[in-house]
Amino acid sequence: QVALVESGGVQSGGSLRLACKASGDIFDIYSAGMGWYRQAPGEERELVAEFTTPRASRFGDGYRGRFTVSADNYNKEILLRANSLKPEDTAVYYCKAGTPPQYWGQGIQITVSP
Repeated sequence: QVALVESGGVQSGGSLRLACKASGDIFDIYSAGMGWYRQAPGEERELVAEFTTPRASRFGDGYRGRFTVSADNYNKEILLRANSLKPEDTAVYYCKAGTPPQYWGQGIQITVSP
């Protein structure tokens, strides 16, 4: 059993800060494959970034360099950050665990106006 709870949103200045805290059967952020997906209206859910073994991260196409991820393994919490959000970044952002994903957070709606 795994529970993922997201929090955060768009900060003043147009930057993104999202946090996801895991509880339950998560022993390690990296081996559990925690990360982030997003889904724009009418489109498929796609990878933003995820953590991988032994201790690394990978990004979906177009996200590297714009988005950053960090991990706090003690608190089982991961962060997603991005600067200079664009209207194309409007989507529901989901925390996930498992590769391929097995568990999902509820999702957070991020809306960026033109």
